[in-house]
Amino acid sequence: MTQPLDSVQLNFSPAATLVLQCILALVIFGVSLELSFSDFRRLMREPRPIVAGLLSQLVALPLLTFALVVVMNPHPSLALGLMLVAACPGGNTSNILTHWSGGRTAVSMSLTALSGLISPITTPLTFQLLGSLHPATQAAMRQVSVPFSELLFTIVIALVIPLLVGMTVAEKFPALAKKIYKPLNRFGIGVFILFIVLASAANFATFMSMIGVIFVLVFLHNLLALGTGFTLATLFRVDEGARRAITFESGIHNTALGLTLIFTFFQHLGGMALIAAFWGVWHFATTAPLAWWWAKRPPAAA
Repeated sequence: MTQPLDSVQLNFSPAATLVLQCILALVIFGVSLELSFSDFRRLMREPRPIVAGLLSQLVALPLLTFALVVVMNPHPSLALGLMLVAACPGGNTSNILTHWSGGRTAVSMSLTALSGLISPITTPLTFQLLGSLHPATQAAMRQVSVPFSELLFTIVIALVIPLLVGMTVAEKFPALAKKIYKPLNRFGIGVFILFIVLASAANFATFMSMIGVIFVLVFLHNLLALGTGFTLATLFRVDEGARRAITFESGIHNTALGLTLIFTFFQHLGGMALIAAFWGVWHFATTAPLAWWWAKRPPAAA
């Protein structure tokens, strides 16, 4: 029997899906103008914060997400939404919040770039592994049956290529990158938010009817993400500035990529879109106050 949750209309035309992918690529290109290949060269000199951050994002959070799904036992499409968010790389806003909070921006930027570059492999693998392990989501995964190669191709086109192009422009033409960084980011993020608002307007009643269960799931999941980053950083004994960076990298995910994948491959699983969309709002509601609180308490020198 079809669940009301999955009757949410996500039947975008191919043209609309292509527009969303282009918007995501524009957002990623704009943010990557502040990154450079020299960020990766720092990894060779100081790998411990990077190892802690990647373990938090790629191993600990997916495992805790699976545990949350087992304990809460949500509707399969909601569970898949949580799994997809956990599988997505860190969000670029973490760089801004890390800088604002007095954390080590170089660590945050390195983690953002690295997780984005390896996401064509890690995102599909993590999502398919989590989805295939839980009995309730196995059936939904079989209904979708998205080829690994198609997921990989979409992530490369929408995320990796604009990331590499933006970093190349920043490296070769730093003056140009500095000039267009702010206006391009404001435009790209504004257009993306407008697109999501317009696309979700027709489903507002359904969203509000499910807000209770969605809020609880996203609240717990985001709390797990932030706590995982903070805990792993503490266990690895990194300095306070790096710990703040890792906390934000784990607590902020690229939900724009998640929504792009959902609108492309999972249109009949409305719960996935509701989770990803609310996650994209809620992680700012938790991380912005945390950054403000930390900003008033400068970390000790590394």
